[in-house]
This record gives sequence, C-alpha cells and structure tokens, in this order.
Amino acid sequence: MRLDLAYDGTEFSGWARQPERRTVCGVLEDTMSMVLREDVQLTVAGRTDAGVHASGQVAHVDLPSTVDVAGLPRRLARALPTDVRVFSAREVPAAFDARFSALRRHYEYRVSDAASGAHPLRRLDTLAWPRPLDVDAMNAAAALLLGEHDFCAFCKRREGATTIRELQRLELLRGADGVITAFVSADAFCHSMVRSLIGALLAVGEGRKGIEWPGSLLSLHGRASGVTVAPAHGLCLVRVDFPDDAELGARAEATRKVRTLSR
Repeated sequence: MRLDLAYDGTEFSGWARQPERRTVCGVLEDTMSMVLREDVQLTVAGRTDAGVHASGQVAHVDLPSTVDVAGLPRRLARALPTDVRVFSAREVPAAFDARFSALRRHYEYRVSDAASGAHPLRRLDTLAWPRPLDVDAMNAAAALLLGEHDFCAFCKRREGATTIRELQRLELLRGADGVITAFVSADAFCHSMVRSLIGALLAVGEGRKGIEWPGSLLSLHGRASGVTVAPAHGLCLVRVDFPDDAELGARAEATRKVRTLSR
C-alpha cells in the first residue's frame, strides 16, 4: 500500500524512530497499528531531519488484503495528531518501494530577507535572514553544483553510505511577496545535504563568499568546515517521483547498488 502524506515538522524529531522522542514514523506506525490492529512498519521515500516539513512525502506498508484501503485516510484523520495527515492510500504492485523505487525527490527552501523578517503566518516554514541576498549571485553559484558529484563536503557521512548524488535542479526565485524559494531536486540526498547547499548559497548571497566557492568544495574528500547547515524549518519535501509500474523493480535494484563516479 502506498501512502501519500504531509506533516509540520516543527514538533517532530525527524522521521526515523528514536527512543523517548516524538518522530513522524513513530506517531504514524503507532497510530496505524492501533487503528488496524496490525503491526505496521513503514518504509519512507525521504527520511527528513528534525524540524523539516513535508507536503508530498510517500511511504509504503505491507498489510493484509482485508484492510479497507480507500477508507484508511478518514479513519486515520480521527486518530492522528493535527500536525500529520495521510491524504491518500492505494494498493500498488509488490515491487513498489517508497525508498528504492523513487526516481527523484523535490525540496523547497523558503527564505525572507525582508527587513521586517518572515511573515508571522509563515514563520514556521520560512527562514528570516537578517541581511539582503543577491539571488543572481546565488543562482550563478548553484549552477556550478549541478550534475553527478561526490557531495561529501555538504553531507554528514554515514558509515557504509555513498555521498555521490545527481543534483538535477538547484534554482532560486524571488516571489512577488519578496520571499526567496530555492527549488532543489536530485535522485537522492545524503544527510543534511539540502540544508548545507542552502547554507553555502546564503554565504554567497550576502557577499561573504564568491560565486566559485560552493563549487570548489566538490573537490574535497570530507565535510567542509566552512559550510553552515541552514536551519531546518525553512525546508519542505514537496514531491517524490516514481517510474511506471513496469519499471519499479529495475529502479529499486539499480538504486541499491553503491555508486562510484565514472570519471
């Protein structure tokens, strides 16, 4: 079963279960287990960090065929806290894996550099930046990061995990309301990668670093000490793309392979 869901990450310690902490996975699994009277274990497309939001998260779960799939969102709405919602549930092929079958993830990061700060109604999902930002300079720096690279300079390394990723979009646009939104898409992201990329671009935008600086960090063989991880609350997972049903298994198999750079 595929679940499409959203959550306000403000009061969650991230997606993954942690002892004595309130997490999205913990709340969802516990609530679904209670409602369905089944032991529920979820697999998610993107394990978001503490404070990060999601409007387009995807998870999958294996359940007996007797479960009323169509009625599940309504049943969960009565039991879940108001900061997490399952919008839809549907049966999918057995080869569907929310994590390994995904083609790409799309994130957005919101920043306000207005002198007055972020709008009070958006303060929980928008970073208030105290200095003016040059969006053109940030986009010029972002363009040098696109493509497949080892992003270890922008990641918190995990034992046995590769930091090679294909960054497919990194673009910043200033809206009519003055808020800057960074659109970030990749086949996958390593731990803290998006927020580290944003942190590097903020340094360029306010003039502390040159346009070439973020791209130059790709030559490093470890995490860059000069990169500040941007605060979590400005970040939101907005969409996850999957292939057609016939390609789900092949995609999952390819994703499980540890990548190395071809050059």
